[in-house]
Amino acid sequence: MNRALDLLIAGLALVVASPLLAICALAIKLESRGPVFYRQLRVGRDGRPFELWKLRTMVVGAESQGAGLYIEHRDTRITRVGRLLRRFSLDELPNLFNVIAGDLAIVGPRPTVQVQVDRYTDHQRRRLEVRPGITGWAQINGRTSLSWPERIELDVWYVDHRSLSLDVRILLRTVRMLVTGHGLYSSDLTQGWKD
Repeated sequence: MNRALDLLIAGLALVVASPLLAICALAIKLESRGPVFYRQLRVGRDGRPFELWKLRTMVVGAESQGAGLYIEHRDTRITRVGRLLRRFSLDELPNLFNVIAGDLAIVGPRPTVQVQVDRYTDHQRRRLEVRPGITGWAQINGRTSLSWPERIELDVWYVDHRSLSLDVRILLRTVRMLVTGHGLYSSDLTQGWKD
């Protein structure tokens, strides 16, 4: 049932958001050379790797410059268009393609990179028991103000308590955060890895 809802929501969201996605892609292309989309290998359910799709918000080759995978406050690798996209989480729109492909759910722990997963304790590995998501319990409960271990604990709590009603609650709070302009994936992430 959850998978059917994910497909329905992602399909409708892509139809509604496609003009906005096209405008964002054009803005990226006009500002800087390089691809519109950014792909990064992430770890999904049960530790399976997949390519996460996003709109590019940083200069080409950003992972080999500056802080690497980390994003610093006022990171100069983020483009002007990229800052706007990140503020309203528009860079995450291509994640909807990952939902349709079955790599992501709408709600679940954010997928991370392998180097992070390699550092997990057995308890922390429990966050891999569910399909990762576009938004999740940690994202609506202070994501950028939390330490990495605190975020993982919130994700494990979600794994233990997940339900349709909890997912609806997370979605409603996510929409409220997006509408008010307080993006879930802000550019001043200083305590964790690039999301």
